[in-house]
Amino acid sequence: MTTQTTPLAPPSASQPEPTFQGGQVLTLASGHFVHDVFSSFLVPLLPLVIEKFSLSLTLAGLLPAVYRFPSVFNPVIGLLADRIDLRILAILAPTVTAMTMSLIGVAPSYAILAILLLVAGTSSSVLHVPGPVMVARFAGARVGKGMSFWMTAGELARTIGPLIAVSAASLWGLEGMYPVMVVGLLASALLYWRLKDAPFTPRVVRPHNSQGVQWRALLRVFVPITGIILCKNFMSSALTTFLPTFLSSEGKSLWFGGTALAVLEFSGAVGALVSGTLSDRLGRRTVLFIALVVSPLLVLGLLAADGWILFPILVALGFTILSPTPVVMAIIQDRASDNPATANGLYMAISFLISSGMGVLTGRLADVLGLRAAFTWSAAVAFLGIPIIFLLPRK
Repeated sequence: MTTQTTPLAPPSASQPEPTFQGGQVLTLASGHFVHDVFSSFLVPLLPLVIEKFSLSLTLAGLLPAVYRFPSVFNPVIGLLADRIDLRILAILAPTVTAMTMSLIGVAPSYAILAILLLVAGTSSSVLHVPGPVMVARFAGARVGKGMSFWMTAGELARTIGPLIAVSAASLWGLEGMYPVMVVGLLASALLYWRLKDAPFTPRVVRPHNSQGVQWRALLRVFVPITGIILCKNFMSSALTTFLPTFLSSEGKSLWFGGTALAVLEFSGAVGALVSGTLSDRLGRRTVLFIALVVSPLLVLGLLAADGWILFPILVALGFTILSPTPVVMAIIQDRASDNPATANGLYMAISFLISSGMGVLTGRLADVLGLRAAFTWSAAVAFLGIPIIFLLPRK
C-alpha cells in the first residue's frame, strides 16, 4: 500500500489521539485574529464608502460578495491542502489581507476597490480552508474546543476590527489609514516562527471505494447543513453587513454604529468559545437548536428597541447568532478523516457563497422596502432552519 503525507491532517484511527496542544492552537488562533481584524474593516466603513462613491445599497451589499467570491475555489484549495503543504500561503495571509484592506480608502474608483477586495478574499481563503484542519490536528480528540478557540479569535477580531477601522478613519481620514497594515506583517512573522517546524502526520491513501463511502456519508451531513446555512445566514449576513448602515439611517452616529457592531461581534466571540465546547458535551444538534430558536426572536426585539436597551439585546444576539459556526465546523471535521481540508473547503465555499448572496439580497430588499423590512424578513426565514436540524445525525 502506498502512502503520502498531508500537512497537519487529523491522525488516523490506528494512531493514538494526541493531547490538546494549546500553544499551537493559540498560535493559529492569534494569526486568525490579526487577519480577521483587517478583513472586518469594510462593514464599519461602508457608510463612508457609500458616500464617497454615491452607491446604492444594492451596490454596497455587492462589495462583501466581491470579497467572498474567491471562496468559490475553496474546495480546490482544500483538495490541494490535503496533499501538499500550503502552510506558507496561510502564513502570508495576514500580511496580504492587512495591505489590501488598509488601502480601501485610497481606491480611486469602485472597480479598484473591488479588485482590492478580491485579493483580500483570496488571501482569506488560503487561511480559512487549511487553518481549521491545522487546529483539528493540534486539538486531538477535543475538536469542538479547538474550533471554539479558532472561531473565538475570529469573532474577537470582528469585535476590535470595527473600532480600529473607525478610529483610524477618524484620526487619519479614510484615505490615510494605511499605516496600520504593519500589524499584519508582524502576525505573519509570528506564524512563520511558530509553524515552520510543525510536524506532519502521514495519511494512508484509502481505496477509491472507501473514499466514496466517506463522501456519501458527508453528503448526508452537507445537505441539512446547507439548508441550515441558507436560513441562518440571511439573518446573520443582514446584521454583520448592514447594522452600522441601519443605525446610521435611524439617526445614530458612525461611532454608535461601529460600537454596536463591536458589541455584537464580541458577544459572538464568547458564544463561539462556549458553543463548540458545549457541543462536545451536550451534542451538536442541541446547541444548534437553541441558537436557531433564540436568535430570530432577538432580531425582532432589536427592531422594536431604541436607546441603551439596544446593547443588551446585541449582547444576547451576538451570543446566539454567531455561535453555530464552530459547531458546524466540528460536525464537518468529525466526519472527514481522510479529506479534512477538502471537506472544510467545500463547507467554507457553501457558507461564504450563501452569505454573499444573502448580503446582496438584503441590499436589494433594503432598496425596495427599507432596511427595517429586510431585517424582519431575515428573522422570519431563520425560523425555517429549526426543523432541518433534526436531519443531522445524532452523533
